[in-house]
Amino acid sequence: MHKLSRLLIALLLVAFAASTVLAAEGGNPKKGKYLFKKHCKTCHVEGGQSEALTPLSKTQAQWDRFFERDKHEKKPEVLEGLSEQDLKDIQQFLFDHAADSPQPQTCG
Repeated sequence: MHKLSRLLIALLLVAFAASTVLAAEGGNPKKGKYLFKKHCKTCHVEGGQSEALTPLSKTQAQWDRFFERDKHEKKPEVLEGLSEQDLKDIQQFLFDHAADSPQPQTCG
């Protein structure tokens, strides 16, 4: 029984450490929502300079493709001033609330 308890504790520690490392590599969706509202939503609203976009506008895979390939190719200068971490945060927010996510939502 004592060995089983030690094994269980060790597995929990490994799982916690792995989740911490993965979280550090990803983005912060709360910060991403703030950055999306501040930098993206100003143009991407109904009647704005560009098409209206919310997290619901695309699936998780489509958002990932956008950040991997497109990176705002029509007007890349709008991303100037945003760090790689800022972009990861925005991507995480959009991914977490995409049309096919467990928690779809608009930007609010």
